[in-house]
Amino acid sequence: MKIVGPVTVTFLMLVFLESFKLSFCGRNHNVTCIQSERQALLRFKQHLKDPSNRLSSWTKNGDCCRWDGIICSNVSGHLIELHLGSSRGTRKLGGKLNPALLDLNHLTYLDLSDNDFRQTEIPTWFWNMSSNLSYFNISRNQFQGNIPDLLTMTQPSVLIDLSCNNFTDSLPLLSSNVTAIDFSFNSLSGSMSHFLCHKLNEPMKLEILNLGHNLLSGKIPECWKKWSRLVGIKLCDNNFSGKIPGSMGALTLLQSLHVRNNSVVGEIPSSLRHCGELVTADFGYNQLSGDIPGWIGERLPKLIILSLHSNKFYSAMNSGNNSDDKIFYRTSKGSFFEDILVVMKGRVVNYDTTLKLVKTMDLSDNNLSGEIPEEVTSLAGLQSLNFSHSHLVGRIPYNIGAMTSLECFDLSTNNLSGEIPLTISDLSFLSHLNLSYNKFTGKIPTGTQLQSLNADSFYGTKLFGPPLSESSTDVRFGTGGVLKNREDQHQVDWFFLTVELGFLSGFFGTVFLLMLCKSGRLVHFQYVDETGHSLGRIIRKYIVK
Repeated sequence: MKIVGPVTVTFLMLVFLESFKLSFCGRNHNVTCIQSERQALLRFKQHLKDPSNRLSSWTKNGDCCRWDGIICSNVSGHLIELHLGSSRGTRKLGGKLNPALLDLNHLTYLDLSDNDFRQTEIPTWFWNMSSNLSYFNISRNQFQGNIPDLLTMTQPSVLIDLSCNNFTDSLPLLSSNVTAIDFSFNSLSGSMSHFLCHKLNEPMKLEILNLGHNLLSGKIPECWKKWSRLVGIKLCDNNFSGKIPGSMGALTLLQSLHVRNNSVVGEIPSSLRHCGELVTADFGYNQLSGDIPGWIGERLPKLIILSLHSNKFYSAMNSGNNSDDKIFYRTSKGSFFEDILVVMKGRVVNYDTTLKLVKTMDLSDNNLSGEIPEEVTSLAGLQSLNFSHSHLVGRIPYNIGAMTSLECFDLSTNNLSGEIPLTISDLSFLSHLNLSYNKFTGKIPTGTQLQSLNADSFYGTKLFGPPLSESSTDVRFGTGGVLKNREDQHQVDWFFLTVELGFLSGFFGTVFLLMLCKSGRLVHFQYVDETGHSLGRIIRKYIVK
């Protein structure tokens, strides 16, 4: 994966409650700088480019324990933390990495994130120095080269963030002391078998594993039992194939699982029913098939986000939980937050701290069949409902008006029929509706919201009345037609196809936006069940059908 322009990655946005200290509020007033460490810092500064003069306090005769970005031990006086990550609005550091850092023998915290080292290859001495670190963050730079094995990490709990660089080659082997890694947004390639299956009898402390947005390939190995402490896994946007490993069911602490945008096949393994702490499960944009198992609603009671978009599933639905806070997961060293791109009202919108305020159900682009269960109307907190591009039949549930929070409703390109229920006029917040290319008949119910919607929301049906200008089964543009109803869509008037390009861009708007997800965008769907029991009933009824 390669991204042009600034990148924000917050899957591993860790909040280190016990060690996160900013230099301007973490002054060391009770200790004095050690001479050899001051000299090492001055040599390190000589090779840096500092266009905004951030290191102006680093002077020859100054006390380095009072310099910006420096934290010393209040006991020994040794320099233990170096905070040189760039913050928003601050010009970035650049230049070269000076081996003077090797003289900082007591350094355990190093943050060089979000700087600009101009595609620098990390020297070997720098990796060797990292073995004493408990926090190692060089993310969002342009570092390149390969990542060597990280087997000598001596601290009892280590967090490593190398994301958003240009690292290549295979995954490194890890020390059992590593607690969290983020290698996302690089060009790492090859299999992950050697990485995952090394020393199978050695338990690992790893809680966060983020390998998303790389070039990794091959099957996801069956070696997950030794990684029993994992809370979050992100494997999305790679080239993985084969099935989802059944051994993932051993991860009973797992809360977040992202496998989106790979080439994974087969069914969702039944062993995942043992992952009772799961909050987020993203399987979108794969080749998964079969029924969506009913135990998802029964055995995963904490599930909030379930993405099944663009697979080959045959039936079932899901819903989730109601909350009004951000989604985060706790680890032994702090917390990390979900940062998600959601399609709402035909737009891709980023949600992070307000994610739980978004309540959507999207099962579009699957092979769903049967009728829409009446129970879905009990999800009164749902804001967006998308069942487009499947094979649903029957009518819109009569009590659709009970979904009073609904803002987006898309049933386009199915085989639904009958009249539109009058209760749809009760959806006072509805601002995006698409019922096109179905077999609906009759008059569009009158209501302020419906008449203010675009006419293309009803094209390819037998509906009539405002906002449509005529009662006809054809799609009309002035005196000519572009596409007939669903059964005759192969009949195209090429003249009007050219003239009415605006219609096509509108009709395919949603599809186009979803296709953008293939290049790294994330589409997650959050479900809300106000009754607390509707989920199981919906799934059981839909599977029976």
